[in-house]
Amino acid sequence: MAATQLTASPVTVSARSLASLEGLRASSAKFSSFGTLRPGTLRQSHFRPLVVRAASVVAPKYTSIKPLGDRVLVKIKEAEEKTMGGILLPSTAQSKPQGGEVVAVGEGRTIGKNKIDITVPTGAQIIYSKYAGTEVDFNDVKHLILKEDDIVGLLETDDIKDLKPLNDRVFIKVAEAEEKTAGGLLLTETTKEKPSIGTVIAVGPGSLDEEGKLQPLPISTGSTVLYSKYAGNDFKGKDGSNYIALRASDVMAILS
Repeated sequence: MAATQLTASPVTVSARSLASLEGLRASSAKFSSFGTLRPGTLRQSHFRPLVVRAASVVAPKYTSIKPLGDRVLVKIKEAEEKTMGGILLPSTAQSKPQGGEVVAVGEGRTIGKNKIDITVPTGAQIIYSKYAGTEVDFNDVKHLILKEDDIVGLLETDDIKDLKPLNDRVFIKVAEAEEKTAGGLLLTETTKEKPSIGTVIAVGPGSLDEEGKLQPLPISTGSTVLYSKYAGNDFKGKDGSNYIALRASDVMAILS
């Protein structure tokens, strides 16, 4: 992956400058980043390089990318330029896409003695985890190389409510936040607690055990569940409803 390295210029701190600071002696000073600092001893070597990562650029002489193992190559969907209400968004306000089209797949992986093929076909429209994979600029188009396990699900429409989760993931419609406290006080949008309860509307086929055999999930559609508050990927449906896709292991209990 390409990287841009930024380094700081040398800085010299004089004894007189340190002495002018209340509570500091001219002989030395302590800074959390540098330890004990003596006048005139702060140099460029004390700074750690700041690395800014960008998408890897594939030179035009290469005409194809073949993912290896259980990885897939995804052509990233362009960011939404308008809100659902038709308001034009500036580039700084456009959210990072989490979807795209699978354009190439690896040969799969081996678990135990079993060869496991990738189940997502080329041409499939997918949703992937927000921070997954490595971005690649190929033919002036943004792509992402990621593992199949980082794919949240398949989406054949333009509405997230139709997501079909993969592997051990479950797709949940989040319950609406409480409008009032137990004492009857009306809550504002900023004071409403993020819900961690919802209704399961779709489940993945299951996870693979140590021998590569598929194990169905112990959660069924229609169940009301309690899940870990900070897990998964959050989505907003066209109808304004909130959804979350997370792993079955992040579901803590079934409510009834």
